[in-house]
This record gives sequence, C-alpha cells and structure tokens, in this order.
Amino acid sequence: QVQLVESGGGLVQAGGSLRLSCAASGRTFSANAMGWFRQRPGKERELVAVIRWNGDGTLFGDSLKGRFTISRDNAKNTVTLHMNSLNPEDTAVYYCAAGGPNFPLRDGERFYQYWGQGTQVTVSS
Repeated sequence: QVQLVESGGGLVQAGGSLRLSCAASGRTFSANAMGWFRQRPGKERELVAVIRWNGDGTLFGDSLKGRFTISRDNAKNTVTLHMNSLNPEDTAVYYCAAGGPNFPLRDGERFYQYWGQGTQVTVSS
C-alpha cells in the first residue's frame, strides 16, 4: 500500500518560513516526479512545485519561484518544500504528490498518481 505522509504544516506569521516534508512508503518514486500542490480556501487545487526524478528540473506555480524551493532525497523517498516570505495568500492545505512524469514536468494534478492527505498551512497577517 502506497502512502504519502506530509509533515511540517502549522501556523506562521506573515513573513515567516515553514518547511514541509513528505515521506513515501510502499514503493519508491526515484524514477518519477514528486512535488506539492495546494488548495486555498474557495479555490481549486493548484501547483506549488514539482521536481524531476533526479532533481535536475523543477516547475513552480505562478509567482512562487524565488520564495519557495523544492528538493528530494531518493534514498529516503522524501520530498521537501521550503517556503519563505509567507503571506496570508499562501494559506492552504498543502498536498504531496508523486508518480508524475519527468519529461516534461506537469502542472496538472491529473498527472500525479499518488497523493497525501494534506497538511494545513495558515499564515496570519
């Protein structure tokens, strides 16, 4: 049984930082893209960032590159999202995604086969 377990969400003040981690079990994703999506209140789920199997390519959602970084550790089957300069508009449930294509990296959720349960990130003003 494949599981993706997110951790690191919580409440942070505007301007602060958070690190989200996702640990996969049940299969390895070292040959697939992994990453993060989010769903803000009242909006559809959207791309945050995804990373190619070997880490040499990334794709970010609009206006997130520069504030957010993504990395992965294939030996540990994990993917990590570092979020800086957070603002209230970043408040969302953040979902780990895995099993996506590498070439090209895709921003649509339909391309990712496995999903975590989500972790809440709340940014206060």
